[in-house]
Amino acid sequence: MYPSSATTDAQWALIEPLLPPPGNAAGRGGRSEKHDRRLLVDAIFYLVRGGITWRELPREFPPRSTVWDTFTRWVRSGAWARLHDALRDQLRVRLGRRPQPSAAIIDSQSVRAADTVAGPSRGYDAGKKINGRKRHIAVDTNGLLLAVIVTIAGIQDRDGGLRLLARLRESFSTVALVWADAGYAGRMVTFATKVLAFTVEIVKRADDQVGFKLLHRRWVVERTFAWISKYRRCVRDYERRIDTSEAMIHTAMIMTMSRRLAR
Repeated sequence: MYPSSATTDAQWALIEPLLPPPGNAAGRGGRSEKHDRRLLVDAIFYLVRGGITWRELPREFPPRSTVWDTFTRWVRSGAWARLHDALRDQLRVRLGRRPQPSAAIIDSQSVRAADTVAGPSRGYDAGKKINGRKRHIAVDTNGLLLAVIVTIAGIQDRDGGLRLLARLRESFSTVALVWADAGYAGRMVTFATKVLAFTVEIVKRADDQVGFKLLHRRWVVERTFAWISKYRRCVRDYERRIDTSEAMIHTAMIMTMSRRLAR
């Protein structure tokens, strides 16, 4: 219907088996799903890609309340994260890697928050002069997302990094080496080494560096932020809830990875 967001047959073949079971599938009562699931997913992809509000969904899609309810239900159940992780593992195998990574790169990005974001869940990043939220992500050496934490923008990188590495360790026992920039130096490195069994390597800029230059490993995570920012809903943070904000990032990466796998 809309080329910017519509799933191709090859994409849908990848996504459909990984979605939660449809309503009333077990015959235990409750209403069965009225609308086509592919159309619901296309509507969510359209919103993430175009950066529109839920009220602005075109009439060709199911009712916006149905699309919203489906999206939030899958957020609460963790369905978006599971779908994302399954596609990432498939793409890693396609790229000649093992499903479980052994190394990661971490970084953060501050983004402005819209007026829909409540005061308690936003903050001010004095360094970037941004009032909003901060995304802390860990990626593999191909730039594929391994873990994401969204916090207020005012939190320091090393403090957000502690939470990010804890989540990374929960998901992956195989990761041993983590690259990070100088903002993570200090107590986070000590904690990661002694408690989480990570070896953290700080990648610093050369003292005599002039102008722009790609830094070892750090450019990979910056490219991932660029991938996420292609989706206009992720250029700013519009979400009232932190878990919804993280789900938007997962959805953006789901669109990116499913297209690569479907080629």
